[in-house]
Amino acid sequence: MISLSRRDAVLLVLLTLAWGFTWPVMKFGVRELPPLFFRTLCIAGALLILAGVARLTSVPLALRRTDWLDTVRLAVPNVVVWHVAVILALTLLPAGRSAILGYTMPLWAALIGALWFGEHPPARHWVGVAAALVATGLLLSSELTSLAGRPTGALLMLFAAASWGYGTHQARRHAIHVPALTAIFWMLALALVVLLAASLAFERDRWRVPHPDEWLAIGFNMAISMAFSHVVWLHLARRLPPAASGLSMMMIPALGVFSSMWLLGERPRWQDLVALTLIVFSLATVLLPARHR
Repeated sequence: MISLSRRDAVLLVLLTLAWGFTWPVMKFGVRELPPLFFRTLCIAGALLILAGVARLTSVPLALRRTDWLDTVRLAVPNVVVWHVAVILALTLLPAGRSAILGYTMPLWAALIGALWFGEHPPARHWVGVAAALVATGLLLSSELTSLAGRPTGALLMLFAAASWGYGTHQARRHAIHVPALTAIFWMLALALVVLLAASLAFERDRWRVPHPDEWLAIGFNMAISMAFSHVVWLHLARRLPPAASGLSMMMIPALGVFSSMWLLGERPRWQDLVALTLIVFSLATVLLPARHR
């Protein structure tokens, strides 16, 4: 049994709360602001914060020429595609439903590993994949049959989750030999370039100065959801036992659903609650370690 230090346990709770509450805060931010513009502001602020942290902690931000290719290879599925697809999907879906679909990424990672990389996951992983597919089918059917349904949003969120799942395999096979803070800084910088270019191309006529409450959403995302959470997660990922990190990830979609009910007044349908239960179960089959005698 690996025990958590008190400091790591507090950081784990704060990380779970931060990423759980991120979903309704992002949804609030894109209600009136152009979504790519909103995300561009968030990432730009996060980069400034990360640069300040790097300076205070004497972490070098320079990348060697030999590390650029691997940085781009990891940034595209894990950061660029994820941020673009998620923020666009949130304009079409409730925040709680987005959180449920977004956190299917460990199941996509298991499926991609078996079909693409020739891995042989245990039988319980396939049970989890089946449960996640049933949950996804429930939510997609609900979107297709609802008068206000937006199946495009659900498909975008699934694409983002699958991209992150693929990115986890790239991260295992293409390690970057630089500090984690340095790698995150340049991955977010690449995402900023893509988001800014897309926003200039498609949203320039809708740019405006955010209102004070929108600045609060931007500030939460740049400081808490991105800068703080990325640094804390990378710190904990090297120290936590798998069961602890798995339990944390299982709590995030549930927090996304209930925080959206509290902050935005969303009312999930029965399909959302059943799908949430199935996703938490499927995450448990993939993330929690098996017991050995």
